Amino acid sequence: MFRKKIVVEENQRGLLFKDKQFERVLNKGVHYVWDFSNQYSVQLLAINGVSREVTNEELLLLAEAHTSAFHQHLEFWETSAQEIGLVYEADKLKDIKLANQRGAFWNGVRAMRVEKVNIAESFKIEERAAALMLGAESEKLRKAANNAIFAVTVPEGHVGFLEVNGQVTETLASGTYTWWKFSRVLKAKLYDTRLQNMEINGQEILTKDKVSLRINLSATWQITDAEKVRLNLADHVDFLYREMQLALRTVVSTQTLDQLLADKNLLNTQVQAIVAAKASEYGIAVKTVGARDIVLPGEMKAILAQVVEADKLAEANLIKRREETQATRNLHNTAKVMEGNPILLRLKE
Repeated sequence: MFRKKIVVEENQRGLLFKDKQFERVLNKGVHYVWDFSNQYSVQLLAINGVSREVTNEELLLLAEAHTSAFHQHLEFWETSAQEIGLVYEADKLKDIKLANQRGAFWNGVRAMRVEKVNIAESFKIEERAAALMLGAESEKLRKAANNAIFAVTVPEGHVGFLEVNGQVTETLASGTYTWWKFSRVLKAKLYDTRLQNMEINGQEILTKDKVSLRINLSATWQITDAEKVRLNLADHVDFLYREMQLALRTVVSTQTLDQLLADKNLLNTQVQAIVAAKASEYGIAVKTVGARDIVLPGEMKAILAQVVEADKLAEANLIKRREETQATRNLHNTAKVMEGNPILLRLKE
């Protein structure tokens, strides 16, 4: 029997070959061919499942070589170096294709199409469209969106800068932004413009009279010009911390221990003046500076305790002598009064 029966199931397509040469595409159904010497062979392809996409490179090459035979069965697509493709099935977004790619979809009940988007100049995505892609129910679409979309959220009280291939192209106010990231390197740098606090702890410094102190300093500061900060400072927090350290050492080294202890606010004022002048050049305002603790070494604490004790003892002795002098003066005055008044003396007795 030379008549060969070929059954192509509902969710299949068949590729008919004669002597290993492609003949035609077989739709679903039952097909018959006269095969006298076993010349014909059939390759059955499944087109069901999540995707009807043709991913086999050999099949794509075969389809391109026989476009007329495949034309009614496949929907071809191709993106250039400046395009991405949005894949729709029955007008519902299903996938995102990269630039410089090609492929095809088997035709079925639901129409497949690829909408190409030119991203050569404008590559910003509408926020709602990006949210729908990034939050899609389809895991495949979510994964494709995460690979295709660069998203950044600038919180309230922050300023952001968008870098495209290493060059800043846009200043970002608070909000959420999304761009296609194909064929380019995208980065975003954020700066907090709210009032911030800085702690400079455990600074070991020698005073003018060679006393070693450990000082803890607090400061509040704020970015006033984010553009200046971005252009001039690689790490503005590290810059400010270092300037605080240097200013503190400069001020302490020019004052004696007694001067520092007598007026701690003078230390704060001088450090702030030095740092604020430098920081303002780079778009940073230093609001306040305060020395929280001035810690003395153990032996110096003992010496100061003795000095304080001696001062207090001398003060107590001075007060005692003043009281004794006053008492003597009062007795002297009383004696003079009684000396000229015998009756008063008699009453006193």
